Amino acid sequence: MSTYTRIKGTKDIFGEEVKYWEYIENTAKKLFKIYGYKEIRTPLIEKTELFSRGIGQETDIVQKEMYTFDDKKGRSLTLRPEGTASVARAYIENSLITFGSPQKLFYIGPMFRYEKPQAGRYREFYQIGAEIFGTDHPLADAELITFVYDFFNKLKLSNFKVKINNIGTFESREKYKEVLKTYYQPLLPNLCEDCQRRFNTNIMRLLDCKIDVEAAKNAPSILDYLDEESREHFNNLQKYLKAYNVPYQVDPKIVRGLDYYTKTAFEVEHSDMGEQAVIAGGGRYDDLVEQLGGPKTPGVGFAIGIERVIEALKRENVEVESESKIDVYVAFQGEKGEMAAVTLSKELRKKGINTYLNISKRNLSGQFKHANRLNAKYVVVIGEEEISRDIVTIKNMKSGEQTQIERNWVSEIIVEKLREE
Repeated sequence: MSTYTRIKGTKDIFGEEVKYWEYIENTAKKLFKIYGYKEIRTPLIEKTELFSRGIGQETDIVQKEMYTFDDKKGRSLTLRPEGTASVARAYIENSLITFGSPQKLFYIGPMFRYEKPQAGRYREFYQIGAEIFGTDHPLADAELITFVYDFFNKLKLSNFKVKINNIGTFESREKYKEVLKTYYQPLLPNLCEDCQRRFNTNIMRLLDCKIDVEAAKNAPSILDYLDEESREHFNNLQKYLKAYNVPYQVDPKIVRGLDYYTKTAFEVEHSDMGEQAVIAGGGRYDDLVEQLGGPKTPGVGFAIGIERVIEALKRENVEVESESKIDVYVAFQGEKGEMAAVTLSKELRKKGINTYLNISKRNLSGQFKHANRLNAKYVVVIGEEEISRDIVTIKNMKSGEQTQIERNWVSEIIVEKLREE
């Protein structure tokens, strides 16, 4: 046992697990390209104030979950707990507004929160996210939600549902909060510790508490207190989602846990995931860029939790094949065979064939066993006999069929065999 072990709440990703990450990330990147998004990569560390100001000083993330430390110059820095604030900062700092509006950006990367580790929840976790800056049109919200719906369908998930809400503007929300306080005031002594704390700091989070579910059932609906602008935005969003043929449910209890949200809020829940049912979520944040010192710029975005999506894929028994399969294993015997194998492997790789060259001191039998463990489709053998006759031996590892062909035709024949599969 090593003296050094991974930090609690983190995970090593290797072996068969990697195929899920490849599958999800590659599917996302292909779909982002189809939808016209461009990638952005932001630093893992930011000034702490970016998150306390952008996310909200009284949110659970800022109060309890951020990894914050002072650097050698005494500056307070934080490992990013979410992506939107960082992308908004980058949008402002790099003057992306000068490239025209709207700007459609996506990212894939790790986030960090100090939470109790459990299935689907880690202290280092990965998200796929997207942001649209520069348009307040509800069609942008509908397109984002449609992207998420299309994404999960392309992953071959089926047990999920899209839930939407509108939490109004800052002004209308403040009026609703007073109504909510009046409702919860007599119930306060019997609520959980978190709800009692949030009553004065972030009362809308009482609506999505996993403990006091019964209390939330009869709470006033925010949809009854929307301003006219928000109501019209919500009606149009639903009109566009119907045009996109995206099934959805209206759920007034969706409030999200970040202060920057305005108007649209949405989540995607997976029915097999228990307490970690939310596998994606997002919404509109028309004031965030301005709050961070930029020009008045509307925005909308989402984030998808990769670990939770992987768990959902496993629970639905979705078959995921590795995109890093070994097409050809090049085996050899003798010194001359070794040098010929090096030349052949280089040739095959130039053709785009996934090629594994034996780089260990195994005998031929051992090389075949190794190729079998790697699930190689074909083994090409070059030994003293093959070199003397200017041929190679090719074995189909699935059927066991073995043939000998002229050396000059190896790459063309293998390409043809792979194309036929």
